[in-house]
Amino acid sequence: MTDLDQFITALPKAELHLHIEGSLEPELMFALARRNGLALPYADVDALRAAYAFGNLQDFLDIYYAGAAVLLTAADFHDLAMAYFTRAAADGVVHAEIMFDPQTHTARGVPMSEVMAGLLSAMAQAEAQWGLTSCLILCFLRHLTEADAFAALHEAEPWLDRITAVGLDSSELGHPPEKFARVFAAARARGLRLVAHAGEEGPPEYVTGALDVLHVDRIDHGNRSLEDAGLVDRLVNMGMTLTVCPLSNLKLCVVASLDAHPIDRMLALGLRATISSDDPAYFGGYVADNYHAVAAARGLSRADLATLARNSLTGSFLPADAIARHCAALDAFVGGEGTR
Repeated sequence: MTDLDQFITALPKAELHLHIEGSLEPELMFALARRNGLALPYADVDALRAAYAFGNLQDFLDIYYAGAAVLLTAADFHDLAMAYFTRAAADGVVHAEIMFDPQTHTARGVPMSEVMAGLLSAMAQAEAQWGLTSCLILCFLRHLTEADAFAALHEAEPWLDRITAVGLDSSELGHPPEKFARVFAAARARGLRLVAHAGEEGPPEYVTGALDVLHVDRIDHGNRSLEDAGLVDRLVNMGMTLTVCPLSNLKLCVVASLDAHPIDRMLALGLRATISSDDPAYFGGYVADNYHAVAAARGLSRADLATLARNSLTGSFLPADAIARHCAALDAFVGGEGTR
């Protein structure tokens, strides 16, 4: 491990864009299938990994939803989340904001109580074991109807005091933010924060819609905002956090190569960009892997990397005192590195 690798891993950072179902590694998928008496349509782990050749977002989603079928009990969700937290702690993550897709599970007859019990128990264990705090973002599947989203929000009512935000994910093209205006307003009225995937495959207008119609607190991805200079200026002036996922962008062909990734351009423009892993089991790397990859491809400096880490902390939904504490730890770490 190089000095830069060690620096990246040790940077105190938050992960703001992580789909917990997307952290289901093939080995765990097979183990859970065995535990639940399920058969997977793949001969072995290698055959499953070979299927991870995605031409676009929908190709990925097809296998993503098939993989989620092994998640049936609270124990399954606990084990899934603990596997993620173990890796996150090793990557220097001090806080994680975890997206989950309840509609994927309740549609299969899995009670919301099983999903929540497993995730919450793992979150408590991670905080006790590593001091790694976390919160939950309930995501609505945008290829379904707004009525379905309202049903998911209603079903989550008993746990809304344990859910921090709602989000919008799944197939972006053809499902603009405006489709979910009322359910986002209802979520805001319940005291929840709001995030939405926008500008990944969808056009810059989807980012504008997320801002003006959904009134989001954070944009997930946002890459295509760069196609609209006025929108970039607006995002900069708002201090809007973008949760950028480089290896996901590569795997889903949002960029042709990491050499062409715009993360350094985003920083140069003053955008509050962050780095996250999105669906790391499917996209080839966890959060530190994403930092490593773009640092190498785009020649990011230590100051750039520290800015990305700081943006992840200030862009989180942590209380102000916790953000200040983590930023102070980051400053102390970076200052100490500078004296070496």
